[in-house]
Amino acid sequence: MVVVHETRASRVLLGAGARLRVPSEVERVGASRVLVVATSSAAAAGDEVVAGLRERAVARFDRPVVHTPVAVTEEAMALVQAHDVDAVVTIGGGSAVGLGKAVVARAGVAHVAVPTTYAGSEVTPVLGEIRDGVKQTRRDPVLLPTTVVYDVELTLGLPAGLTLTSAVNALAHAVEALWAPNPTPVTDALATEACRLLLAALPTVLDEPGDVAARSALQQGAWLAGSCLATAQMGLHHQLAHALGGAFDLPHAELHTMLLAHVVRHNLPHAPAAAQRLAELVAGDPADAIAGLAASYPGPRRLRDLGVPEDGLAAVAERVASAPYPNPGPTGAPAVLELLRAAW
Repeated sequence: MVVVHETRASRVLLGAGARLRVPSEVERVGASRVLVVATSSAAAAGDEVVAGLRERAVARFDRPVVHTPVAVTEEAMALVQAHDVDAVVTIGGGSAVGLGKAVVARAGVAHVAVPTTYAGSEVTPVLGEIRDGVKQTRRDPVLLPTTVVYDVELTLGLPAGLTLTSAVNALAHAVEALWAPNPTPVTDALATEACRLLLAALPTVLDEPGDVAARSALQQGAWLAGSCLATAQMGLHHQLAHALGGAFDLPHAELHTMLLAHVVRHNLPHAPAAAQRLAELVAGDPADAIAGLAASYPGPRRLRDLGVPEDGLAAVAERVASAPYPNPGPTGAPAVLELLRAAW
């Protein structure tokens, strides 16, 4: 078998205070008319970036939405066209970064991403969009942000619940890379180190949310996890998250937290290399370790807690089984439905 590993060009800034370098990064790519996209939780950071950009910040959009609905992207594109925007700066979690990618896909502008959670999408060439209640995913090298700015100071105020779900979201990227059908020594190394960082640092951060060293480890783990997702193929876990999120308009990170232990338990008997790597990182069963983390979430922990109807699970299972992502465990409708019922 011939192993193929393709590395895409990207620029990453990492460190406390890195957000202050955003104006120089915009200047580096030759942009002068910037749309700033910030989530409501990152409004203060958005204000700071706008102030630093000065006259180059020509427009601002503060309403990114989870799963990147096409209708919301069209609102942002109206600003892009009205102000002749040549770059977008996104500040926030996956919803902000996703909107930035959607703008890039339509306008071909530069993209400086400043993530404030552990979503990891900022280092992937992947965009998921909701159209007519269905989440469609595309993968294209042009979607990879021009520059990613990781500033640990922007994560110190993340609530415990969002910290947990966002970090498990990142963990899911790394875990799926371990059982992907196209692994390379690089993706295996990145995914293993990402799992180590995330699993070791997350309990510390949940106990001490202001622990800068542990927060930095989570951020580094999210970067590595997203990086291997950029080249490795997604499997059943991500397909279920996309299918459920699109069908029932559910929060992406919470879905990952609900589903990951169930998918790990489903897949590891069929993925011995991944099982061995994960077992070396935790004391005991990897699925139980992940389930233990998920159980500490103070919000909804089951699909039914999010309002997913039990009689809607079969349709999701059929949709997944009709066009399954590559996955080591069974992806037939009965097996998928059994997994969904356990998560429900």
